[in-house]
Amino acid sequence: MTRIYPQIVVAKFGGTSVADYDAMNRSATLVLADDAVRLVVLSASAGVTNLLVELAAGLESHERLDKIDTLRAIQYNIISHLKQQDAIRQEIDHLLENISQLALSAADERSAALSDALVSHGELMSTLLFVEVLRERHVETQWFDARKVIRTNSEFGCAEPQVASIEDLAEKQLRPRIEQALLVTQGFIGSDAKGQTTTLGRGGSDYSAALFGEALHATRVDIWTDVAGIYTTDPRIVPQAQRMDRVSFSEASEMATFGAKVLHPATMLPAMRKDIPVFVGSSKNPAAGGTLVCRHAENPPRYRALAIRRKLTLLKLHSLNTQPACGFLAEMFAVLSRHNTSLDLVTTSETSIALILNSSSATSGDADTLTTSLLTELSSRCRVELETGLDLVTLIGNELTQVSGVCKDVFTELDKHHVRMICHGASDHTLCFLLPAESSDSAIKTLHRSLFE
Repeated sequence: MTRIYPQIVVAKFGGTSVADYDAMNRSATLVLADDAVRLVVLSASAGVTNLLVELAAGLESHERLDKIDTLRAIQYNIISHLKQQDAIRQEIDHLLENISQLALSAADERSAALSDALVSHGELMSTLLFVEVLRERHVETQWFDARKVIRTNSEFGCAEPQVASIEDLAEKQLRPRIEQALLVTQGFIGSDAKGQTTTLGRGGSDYSAALFGEALHATRVDIWTDVAGIYTTDPRIVPQAQRMDRVSFSEASEMATFGAKVLHPATMLPAMRKDIPVFVGSSKNPAAGGTLVCRHAENPPRYRALAIRRKLTLLKLHSLNTQPACGFLAEMFAVLSRHNTSLDLVTTSETSIALILNSSSATSGDADTLTTSLLTELSSRCRVELETGLDLVTLIGNELTQVSGVCKDVFTELDKHHVRMICHGASDHTLCFLLPAESSDSAIKTLHRSLFE
């Protein structure tokens, strides 16, 4: 017998949506406007995670104290607007003391586990404060520790969720409480089997919201951010960028993977598994509408969007003895695997490989995946070239490998640009090209004018 689940909407608010008291008040209004919202997932207040990442890197005493004072000022500024301040200030002070102790430990000896424990405090503080904002509106609200449900492995900094365990824990820990009160919980953080705090990587609050939505069989996941939906490209680069009212899971997934900042790349996976629509809108201007991401978009266009990922490094590996490509490729990929290195894009010839490494998801931000040990081992087996200061521009569309004229449409417009690498064919949705950073914005403007305007 098929179980019927109640209507539940999971609402996630990003850092700018809980940056200060006014932002939290706007977000609270959005929550209360929809009775179906039963679980609220929050990021840390804007700027807080960056401060915590700096503390986790280990700082001198005066720098450490300055960062903690800045953190305290952000939290106290919100508390100063609340009617009942004493109890919440004590809770925030307790968390700030934890941060201080962990930062002191990080100054002596850094570790990924300690970093996750420290960085998680941003979400712990923002959710405690948001609960108070809602309670002042006389709403029955409870704070919930996401670590009781979001079970992960122990890959600190970029932990992998254990989906089956999350669904089981959500049924036991979350669903009974959702029926009694509105719950506020943290994005970005989880725990491993030993109860140690883990994080899902930078921007992981979107992913958390989708995981909660999947576990609860939600009818929709709302992602509230500082832009009114998903655009054909970054409006800061091209003011004429157009908002897309409806896109498919696959289109949105490619956009996120290749640099669109509106959604975390992994967000689409849980939504696709349970066919849960994801709405993206602006908490500052909800009346502006937004973008609905769902399984199918009606009459999808050939060209959907342009995305950009910045500050990438091109790694080129050349065989020393012109051995056959299969042996050389196998050897190079084995080295990369031993160093737990994830690849984004790869092109090959008979005796050389050009590749871009995936360095975008760890807690510390742009993780340095080109470690000394990796480069040392590669250099002992091949000739290594590095080229920095590059940006990856990606055209996202539909059936790009099934129709003629795509490359002509793109590269006719880029004839004056120095294209360093091209990837096309592995996906029907993307055409990627690597450009020097100083020309990438110009390329996007030119392509957007030609393909979208």
